[in-house]
Amino acid sequence: IYGQTEVAGISVVHRNGDIKFDTVGSPIPETEVKITEEGEILTKSPSVFLGYYKNPEATEKTLKDGWLYSGDKGFIDEDGHLVVFDRTKDVMTLRDGKPFAPQYLETRLKFSPYVKDSWVIGDNKDYITAVICIDYSVVGNWADTKKLTYTSYPELAQKQEVYDLVEEQIRKANKDLHKLAKVIKFINLYKELDADDDELTRTRKLRRAFVEKRYQEIVSALYSDTDVVHIDTTIKYEDGRQVHIKNDLQIRKVKI
Repeated sequence: IYGQTEVAGISVVHRNGDIKFDTVGSPIPETEVKITEEGEILTKSPSVFLGYYKNPEATEKTLKDGWLYSGDKGFIDEDGHLVVFDRTKDVMTLRDGKPFAPQYLETRLKFSPYVKDSWVIGDNKDYITAVICIDYSVVGNWADTKKLTYTSYPELAQKQEVYDLVEEQIRKANKDLHKLAKVIKFINLYKELDADDDELTRTRKLRRAFVEKRYQEIVSALYSDTDVVHIDTTIKYEDGRQVHIKNDLQIRKVKI
């Protein structure tokens, strides 16, 4: 489902028998949707509002020739389905000026049951990378069926077999994306992102600026020629326990 208050709620939905998990569906009857050259989603229908109360300036920016300017970026796929990237203000650009939507990629990655959280990087960089937090329970069950031995999250996350598994999930997320919008490198983090560590909000939204500063060494390594980054840190758990982590994290290039 996709819509806005300014269009009385819903303008795009999935229909029975016409569901695609990476889209929000197709326009409802008497509704038109188009994309500007800049990638902004526009909507026109009898439900589009007349304007903001006593705010003609905001109305003029949002409503033009009957078209509602959403402030969202997206595109219409070959089946007429709308794909929503992100709010325009949250779309990032690579160093060459090409735009990409980190939250859209993060959501695609989290479609996988093996990925609990993902953090996509690339603003003002030459290519896109990702930091992956595996789902310890799901990947642990998978590892048990493969008879892999491990004693902790950090150890499991760095298993070659787990890297193979995660790379497969990234290739699936990359499928059908433009080559410049694909994740090129990734690393499995040694811990889950945690709201108690200020890495996520209480609604589990990524605090992007905070994690980029905290994991600056990892970000730098992802954009270097190295295939490993050394970590020497201490993790504090909710129950008060502290675990010292001293490990080499692998950086892997995704086969495109």
